[in-house]
Amino acid sequence: MKSADKHFFAFFMMILLLACNNKPKPVSQEKNPERIATNSTNKNEESIAGFYETQPDPNNTGECKISVEIKKEKNGYTYFLKTKLRKLKGIATFTTNESGEKYLLLEDIKWDDYEGDLGNEDENDSITESESPALEIPVGIDASYTKDTLTIQNYGNSMNSYTKIAECDKKYIQLIKK
Repeated sequence: MKSADKHFFAFFMMILLLACNNKPKPVSQEKNPERIATNSTNKNEESIAGFYETQPDPNNTGECKISVEIKKEKNGYTYFLKTKLRKLKGIATFTTNESGEKYLLLEDIKWDDYEGDLGNEDENDSITESESPALEIPVGIDASYTKDTLTIQNYGNSMNSYTKIAECDKKYIQLIKK
């Protein structure tokens, strides 16, 4: 038994010495994060607060008057979205992806229409529509942010059919800061 204690003690000391020789590795970021949140002291983030609205288009007969007010609050940002049919309030999240593109997510806004990826319909021809599961309509509208302009891609194409804000017939809604 005494021999086993000596072996255990020697093994323990060797592990302890080896552990002391290992230097801590520097902390590194994930190689492919989906989005990286910016910190609140970033000048770019501070400039996001303000009042944004669509500009009248003299060549377009379809009306698309939308405004968004972004306010800096104690714990982040909030938004107030106003269209001709609705007025919505909620949390706005400002992020920057790894390539430096800035985005603003207006949370809790349900899209008006979503049919999903229509590219693989041939594979599902044997399934009737009544058997296929109903697609869940996405919630949250994201907008790219560039130099005091928010741009929302409002609808998709024939392969990915969706509409985020039905009261506007523009594919890209540009909201300019006042």
